[in-house]
Amino acid sequence: MIRVLVVDDHPVVRQGLRTFLDLQDDITVVGESADGASCVDDADRLRPDVILLDLRMPGADGVTALRGLRDNPARVLVVTSYTEPGAVLPAVRAGAAGYVYKDVDPPALAAAIRSVHAGHVLLHPDVARLLTEGDTHPGPAELTARERDVLAEVARGRSNREIARALSLSEKTVKTHVSSILGKLGVQDRTQAALHAVRTGLVDS
Repeated sequence: MIRVLVVDDHPVVRQGLRTFLDLQDDITVVGESADGASCVDDADRLRPDVILLDLRMPGADGVTALRGLRDNPARVLVVTSYTEPGAVLPAVRAGAAGYVYKDVDPPALAAAIRSVHAGHVLLHPDVARLLTEGDTHPGPAELTARERDVLAEVARGRSNREIARALSLSEKTVKTHVSSILGKLGVQDRTQAALHAVRTGLVDS
């Protein structure tokens, strides 16, 4: 079962999401939060696999919550009514694994939750383009062969442990490679590194 925490300041939205998601055989809603601050506390307490996060909330907003969730293993899927990519970019940069609009078809939302839970990066093409505009990061050729192998695995959503197993390396070595990759690409996290890998053709999107 995929454990989901729903975060939105509107009770009707939270109830609607819970009602639909509880009908899914492989998804269960383990809690609801009304703002960013309670989201961070609830995520620590409930240990969800995926967090559905609204961006605009009174008090601590979604971006603030994302920063507070950096050490939490849950994957964050932004669910927003704001269609302007500029409104979503800060959330992506803060670590969101993807986003969907609030008018998304319910089956598409369930599919998005499963996709993010599986480790995929789910970004609208407009957001991916804005993230990479003016990009002067080095291409894959400037990474070592082993770093390119590791980056490809990162882009597939694999953890350091899974990468170590796949490439017959120690977890410590994988961690060192990941740190080197982030530094060479000039990115802050694995999500942005994965975007780079897809954009440069190192892996399929």
